[in-house]
Amino acid sequence: MNRTARSGMVLLACLTCFVGLTGLTGCSSSGDTGKGTVAASASAAPTAPVLDSNLPVDALPVIPAGKSEMVPCPYLDTQWVANTNGQRMIGQGIDARFNTPACVFWSFPDEPQATVIVRHMPTEQAAINVVDWAAPITTTEPVDENGWSGGRSGNPQGAVYAVQKGPVAVVVFSNQEQSLKAELIAKETIKNLNL
Repeated sequence: MNRTARSGMVLLACLTCFVGLTGLTGCSSSGDTGKGTVAASASAAPTAPVLDSNLPVDALPVIPAGKSEMVPCPYLDTQWVANTNGQRMIGQGIDARFNTPACVFWSFPDEPQATVIVRHMPTEQAAINVVDWAAPITTTEPVDENGWSGGRSGNPQGAVYAVQKGPVAVVVFSNQEQSLKAELIAKETIKNLNL
């Protein structure tokens, strides 16, 4: 599925939820506003955080405006990423559905020059599943450094560096052939976020 189709599906889902919620708020004819019910429901709600909005293991960032957006990544310096990946930066965006916003960086090609995803999963096995999705053990070189383990790969189609430690996974995709560039971006992310 291409990025435009995925963005359209997300927008449609959001609109459907909005229409459904606004329709429910105006349906009472009894004069009872339901405020007591809402307050009781809110106080009875579980307080455990919902990690990464319950996104699937293979969730990719969605940036509706694509490379025409210029929202800076909160944990990576724009010029540092451009220098490290070796391409001029012409657009960047974040996807705040992830607990730590996913960052996408563009140069002149339509596809991103770099994508950074930090996942906070409910279990260590779920974090391992994220790494196995991004850098399958059968097709990547193993990585094991400072308690972070996963895989790396580079080829003419691009590179990936994906590692996990406990329930946290860090995945970096680069449009460059060398996995070293993805590795450097991942390590800078880990350092800057104190992971």
